[in-house]
Amino acid sequence: MTNNGNRSTFQKIRHAIFGAPKHLHDKHLFHTMSLIPILAWVGLGADGLSSSAYGPEEAFKALGSHTYLAVLLGLTTAVTVFIISYAYSRIIEHFPHGGGGYIVATHMLGEKAGVVSGSALLVDYVLTITVSIASCVDAVFSYLPLQYHHLKVPFACFLTFILIILNIRGVKESISVLAPIFAVFVITHIVMLGYGVCIHTDRMVPLAGDIRTGLGHDLSTIGAFGIMMLFLRAYSLGGGTYTGIEAVSNGLQIMREPRVQTGKRTMIYMATSLAFTAGVLFLCYALVGIRPVEGKTLNSVLADGLFGAWPMGKAIAFITIFSEGALLLVAAQTGFVDGPRVMANMAVDSWFPHRFAALSERLTMRNGVVLMGVASIALLLYTKGSVDALIVMYSINVFVTFSLSQLGMSRFFIRRRKEDPQWMRHLSVHLVGLALCVTILVITTFEKFTEGGWMTLLITSVVIGLCYLIKGHYVKVRKGIAQLDETLLDFPTSGPVNNDPVNHNDQTAIQLVSGYSGFGVHTLLSILTTFPKTYKNVIFVSVAVIDSGSFKGAEEMKALEESVRYSLQKYVDLARRLGIAADYRMAVGTDVLESATELCHQLAEVFPRSTVFTGQLTFRLEKFYHKMLHNETAFAIQRRLQWSGITSVILPIRVRV
Repeated sequence: MTNNGNRSTFQKIRHAIFGAPKHLHDKHLFHTMSLIPILAWVGLGADGLSSSAYGPEEAFKALGSHTYLAVLLGLTTAVTVFIISYAYSRIIEHFPHGGGGYIVATHMLGEKAGVVSGSALLVDYVLTITVSIASCVDAVFSYLPLQYHHLKVPFACFLTFILIILNIRGVKESISVLAPIFAVFVITHIVMLGYGVCIHTDRMVPLAGDIRTGLGHDLSTIGAFGIMMLFLRAYSLGGGTYTGIEAVSNGLQIMREPRVQTGKRTMIYMATSLAFTAGVLFLCYALVGIRPVEGKTLNSVLADGLFGAWPMGKAIAFITIFSEGALLLVAAQTGFVDGPRVMANMAVDSWFPHRFAALSERLTMRNGVVLMGVASIALLLYTKGSVDALIVMYSINVFVTFSLSQLGMSRFFIRRRKEDPQWMRHLSVHLVGLALCVTILVITTFEKFTEGGWMTLLITSVVIGLCYLIKGHYVKVRKGIAQLDETLLDFPTSGPVNNDPVNHNDQTAIQLVSGYSGFGVHTLLSILTTFPKTYKNVIFVSVAVIDSGSFKGAEEMKALEESVRYSLQKYVDLARRLGIAADYRMAVGTDVLESATELCHQLAEVFPRSTVFTGQLTFRLEKFYHKMLHNETAFAIQRRLQWSGITSVILPIRVRV
């Protein structure tokens, strides 16, 4: 009783922190978990909008004393936002199942480009979390004395830990908690930017004069080419402004139906809000004459300057910048939402361990969420929370993915030129986007290579290398299992078919299987040859595992159940042709261990003279990574069943790798 009581208490605590399990057969499950456009704008668009907190600042600083170019830089930034957003709207339209840059690169440029894009995206989303939280902390600490700034990194790590818990609970729940923060940011920044432009309308004519004067001076000193290179450098180093635009296309799986329309509407919200905020920020920087102040962000300097003369102006400025920092915390959500989804897509394609495609009882990709959070904390500690270093790393990876996506979509429309009458219009947008993205990528990498650029290239290269090692292992294992399939799937039988119903009092073998394969047939034959004439019944047990690949809608889940039922029936037919009475049982769940164990307990009560059998891959030389790449479910089930007094036997399936 004490053990059960402790277990019950533990479950209550776990459910209080992470939430209670979701019910897979709830007819309204997908509807209640999906996001309407406004919530998708909060959860995914916040990443793009929040980049206005650091992207324009980096670009403006890069201008140095040539601040007369700020207005043109703001206009160019707004146009670029709309170009890239339009390009990603086409990705949403033609790749409606999500995955964004990874799926586009894989389908249009091949799996090698896909793994590069996917690896860059994963590092990008880790940096999304890291940059957003570090910038959030910078914004908040702008209003604290310098002696407290040594607490930045510990505070950032604490915030990351809180987000890990929220995202294990579920995407919609975490976004709903953070939505009010988003609303406060939008309201306060509309007030700040609108007020900043309105009270400085008298500065418009002098500003135009400053532009003419500055341009004339620079033409006579550094020349037109020098001005162009200066502008391109600032434009490229402000590439952080565009980070997050791809998030909507990557996260389509969590959109409310119709997904394409919801995704495109969310993209419009995000692009318009980001273009307005970033563009007007540049204008305000120029109108107000903002200059950097140690320990403060440019936006906090702007807020102090604009609201300083207001009643309670300091409090209003603090709320404005605090909401900016808080929005950056919301933006970190994108890394936790989209990063595990990219990881799951890559796991389905065997570039990542298959366990990263699994869903938790809350139907979240818990393994991916935890990995993203831990990696983010590691980067925070390594860079000591330096936003400047993190943005360089962030921008490079973002534009690797952007460039591959634009190249892939360009090839897509070239292939469709005979089918799509508007192919040239779409192609031109993607080619312009490709040129802009490659320009930003090359200049940022060259300019910032020694300031963190080399690190992001190294990390991404290591991830790509690990992906190839993982894929190579899975390919070798698949070849070994394929030999079993070739030998055993069409296993010939002779003798009469046993159509007798199973007898509950006879010796019964309960065999756990997945799909119909040589692996399962080999296990069945091992049972019959190892224990000849012992078992009169065979009950095949399987779990329809809902993972990220099948959790896309009610139709996909129904198709999965039908597929599992069909495979089980094939096993039953084979056993009966071998002269043994057979039947099957199945369950639907996210955890094989829990579901299979429960089914075995139920069957043990119905068939008291039963033994549970499972197959387990066995390698000639066990390596340290085998447990990470291959599940240990058979051993975990055996431990649970044997503790309950149910005999369980694991039969080895040898694979030469």
